[in-house]
Amino acid sequence: MTKDQKDNLFLLVRSLTKSEKRQFKLYVGRLGVNSDSKFLNLFNVLDKIDRYNEVHILKLTNIKKQQLANVKAHLYKQILISLKLNPSHQNIRYQVREQLDFASILYHKGLYKQSLKILDKAKEVAIVNEEKNLAYEIVELEKVIESQYITRSISGRADELAIQAKELSAANLITSKLSNLSLQLYGIFLTTGYIKNAKEGKRVKDYFFEKLPKYDIKKMGFRERLWLYKAHLWYSFLMQDFLNCYKYASKWVRIFYDNPSMISLNPVFFIKGNNYLLESLFLLKNKTKFEATINKFESIINSEKFPKDENVEALSFLYVNLNKINLYFIDGSFDKGLNLIPEIEAKLFQYNNRIDEHHKMVFYYKFASLQFGSGNNKECIAYLNKIIVNKTLSMREDLLCFSRVLNLVAHYEAGLDDHLENLLRSTYKFLIKMNDLHEVQKEMIKFIRGLQDIYPQDLKKAFKRLYEKLKIYEKDPFEKRAFLYLDIISWLESKIDNKPVNQVVRDKYLEGLKS
Repeated sequence: MTKDQKDNLFLLVRSLTKSEKRQFKLYVGRLGVNSDSKFLNLFNVLDKIDRYNEVHILKLTNIKKQQLANVKAHLYKQILISLKLNPSHQNIRYQVREQLDFASILYHKGLYKQSLKILDKAKEVAIVNEEKNLAYEIVELEKVIESQYITRSISGRADELAIQAKELSAANLITSKLSNLSLQLYGIFLTTGYIKNAKEGKRVKDYFFEKLPKYDIKKMGFRERLWLYKAHLWYSFLMQDFLNCYKYASKWVRIFYDNPSMISLNPVFFIKGNNYLLESLFLLKNKTKFEATINKFESIINSEKFPKDENVEALSFLYVNLNKINLYFIDGSFDKGLNLIPEIEAKLFQYNNRIDEHHKMVFYYKFASLQFGSGNNKECIAYLNKIIVNKTLSMREDLLCFSRVLNLVAHYEAGLDDHLENLLRSTYKFLIKMNDLHEVQKEMIKFIRGLQDIYPQDLKKAFKRLYEKLKIYEKDPFEKRAFLYLDIISWLESKIDNKPVNQVVRDKYLEGLKS
């Protein structure tokens, strides 16, 4: 029986670098008895094959079918232990944790003084590096040991530890509440996108301020401030308040530049902060700051000092390339952006197991939009179809919605009239089921449905009528989100003025620079 290629052990082995594979073999080879073990033979087979095939594996390893599950579990554990010992995976957080483990061993051996000495040094490192959860664990162990290792200073020491524990607990509680709030807001955004009406806006606003804990910004450390800015950022995104998105994304990135040591300790948060800063600048159409920010961001993540691992590499690829595409949307230079598509598609295949399905679909929507802006409507349809046929995508309703609306427009532009009637029916059905039929989409679908009854000489008048209807929604706080995904207004202007869409967007951008 051939199993899915997403076997956990197989994926883990495939993710190993050459140096990690070499270290693993040295690690298991330290005992001669392992040289011909079943789990090592299994490792060698998994390292050579391109696709997980259980029948093939059993033949090559001489492992019995009933033994395979246990051998795989043992191999998985041994690989993780080997990776844990690899210097590339040992950061400050790991080193503090290791010292805490050493102190625990010494405590259980009754060597209290030695244990306290290690804990005191580890606690100092943890606090300096904003690892307050670990620092709190250390203080709690110190309290246990001090209660058994009696000294003349126990009274003062007890007070000192009690105060430290209280301060660390309070800081960790605020961090926990802010991180929970941030994650819940992010979940709302992934599921439904931006708020759609005043009722949703009130619900999100009430939820945010009800869950936002009381705090004193002057007493907050790096980690508490980071989660505070993240929570405000997601609230601002949901509310479509892009100026505040920029404000809090800037604060997020700034605290890393003010605390450079935090960049190497928290590379993922640094990457994501820059992504949201770039996304905010994109929504504000500020190309100058956008270019300066992405150049600085790339120079840092490509520097030798910046941490490198598979997760960091995948996230760097994801956010750098999404924002490189966005740069071409700001000024309408879609044709220049087409050059990025082949390179990004190749990397998407390479990072297939590290990038979630949602972000893959975002790339396809960006590709489709680039193709549409460049007048390549059939290519646009091909990318949109990858999103529309994806039955496993259960998030970002707005992405799914506008993929279908753009699909209708692209079919019309490509002259594929034979498919329009079926597309209209399926799009109606989908949007009504999602309860996401907004005024902009309603007007667009009514317009396209009526196109077949309009004489060619009357088309320009029809485009003008639709333009006048949609223009009033451009500044509407709840309808304007439609134009974030699909610039219908620019498309209509291109039809009315007989200009390519990219030229219309470009002219608007240049006009905006003057004002």
